[in-house]
Amino acid sequence: MFKNRIQPAPVSGSFRMADYWIWGASPIRGDDGRYHLFASRWSKAVSFLHWATNSEVVRASADRPEGPYEFEEVVLGPRDPEFWDGCCAHNPTIHEHNGTYLLFYTGTTYAGKRPDDRERDGHCSVKWVEGWNHKRIGMAVADSVCGPWRRPDVPSLTVRPGAWDSVIVSNPAPCVRADGSVLLVYKGTDVKHPQGLFPGRFHLGVAKTDHWSKPFERLGGTPIRLEGHPDHHIEDASIWWNGREYEMIAKDMTGELCGEAQAGLHAHSEDGLNWELSPEPKAVSRTVIWDDGTTTKCPKLERWQLLKEGGKPTHLFAATLAKDERGMISDSWNCVLPLVED
Repeated sequence: MFKNRIQPAPVSGSFRMADYWIWGASPIRGDDGRYHLFASRWSKAVSFLHWATNSEVVRASADRPEGPYEFEEVVLGPRDPEFWDGCCAHNPTIHEHNGTYLLFYTGTTYAGKRPDDRERDGHCSVKWVEGWNHKRIGMAVADSVCGPWRRPDVPSLTVRPGAWDSVIVSNPAPCVRADGSVLLVYKGTDVKHPQGLFPGRFHLGVAKTDHWSKPFERLGGTPIRLEGHPDHHIEDASIWWNGREYEMIAKDMTGELCGEAQAGLHAHSEDGLNWELSPEPKAVSRTVIWDDGTTTKCPKLERWQLLKEGGKPTHLFAATLAKDERGMISDSWNCVLPLVED
């Protein structure tokens, strides 16, 4: 069972910045032998919920996989709003193939300037809704983990009018194989986000390419098939190939699949399109045990990303947050959960 591999999380581990919200970090060991973390950040001059308008992708580094990681540079910042990712880059995931680094991410754009204070254009404002409803998936490429990055002028994966993913595609979860082929699981919906709580259900789709340099094609015209659960409500997938089949951790939005709302479910698949829940479906709980013996029930623990050494997962990275006594989000960062071998 995947959850039995999770070890206590180092209190001092992973990545946080005092003046920024941090989210969605993806780790890799670089060509320099050090560990690099690609994460989303946006200024605390605006609220946490401005991720859909103000996020940018940054790189941090450390000598140890657990960190702590130190900020190095902005990798994907804002550019001309005419570009598909001109205003926001979010939820990065970093991979490498034969010395080429592949940085998948969600990008979006909207009309006007970026919000610059906590009160203006907050959650579900006109800009927020426009940004959310224009999310697409892209892939930046570099010959070194330190860049420079070649940023795409068009998305790698966009929406399909009239299909189940006609409004957004986001939160890429690629598995890059040794031959350069990529299986890409992604989040989609055909429901536009109005001003207010999102009224629909998220589904996961899958696309594939014979080589990362070639266009992606969808596998099937419907979301992935999760045996026994045709109308799943899941997002934030992370997938990998274990030598025999694909494995996946994904966020169970309601808890109807793994028994805990917004915890991580575990599933497996031979082809990436047809998936089956594991006998013990809960892979990651939102309750974290720290290496100082304390325990925290996290309001959020998601965007799981794996560090792999020798092709095997060794550490699980997760975005989390804290709330103050008023129930307001007060901080966000990425923690790391060491794994023992299966």
